[in-house]
Amino acid sequence: FHSPMYFFLSNLSFIDICFTSTTVPKMLVNIQTQSKVITYKDCITQIYFVILFGGLDVFLLTVMAYDRFVAICHPLLYTVIMNPRLCGLLLLVSWFMSALYSLLQTLMVLRLSFCTVLKIPHFFCELNQLIQLACSDTFLNNIVMYFLIVLLGGGSLAGILYSYSKILFSICRMSSAQGKYKAFSTCASHLSVVSLFYCTSLGVYLSSAATHSSHSSAIASVMYTVVTPMLNPLIYTLR
Repeated sequence: FHSPMYFFLSNLSFIDICFTSTTVPKMLVNIQTQSKVITYKDCITQIYFVILFGGLDVFLLTVMAYDRFVAICHPLLYTVIMNPRLCGLLLLVSWFMSALYSLLQTLMVLRLSFCTVLKIPHFFCELNQLIQLACSDTFLNNIVMYFLIVLLGGGSLAGILYSYSKILFSICRMSSAQGKYKAFSTCASHLSVVSLFYCTSLGVYLSSAATHSSHSSAIASVMYTVVTPMLNPLIYTLR
């Protein structure tokens, strides 16, 4: 349980708890009280933490893919490469990058002007939906938002795909069927979580950019903000 995999897994569990805590409690209060009001300050705060923990999910899943790559492709050097210092450094860099990304997106929202009363067609203050409701010009906000999503999200996805391409190549070179099964089962949990998270989170922005449908965006958002963090412990428990 002191191995790098469990170190990252425990941090992923903590981040998932924080991620759901930024949206679900407020949603439950809204359902219970039938009051769907949120102040501007609370909305901005919610946006910051949703982006922060969502970004941490992305970076940590990328780090975990690298961890699986080292474990399968360089098993004899695994404990040397994935030493506690490197694990701590990777986690620290993930927090720093996510905090910087979240701060930039939040500051870009603060420059916008809004009407006195807004109706957000969502169950939480989602960045894309809020930008669409602004009364001022949102061209720069959209450019920055999608550029950073492509840069950070696409870069992380590219890192995950590269790691798994190397893993797949190593598995194919194994002569033992039992060894192939063991190697694949090691990655199956992480691959399931990555697929679920990326498919739903990317679907939110791609669908909203193409159709501007708030209903489909809200459904996809439930998947990556509520369902995915809930399924993560179940998937890894089965492993």
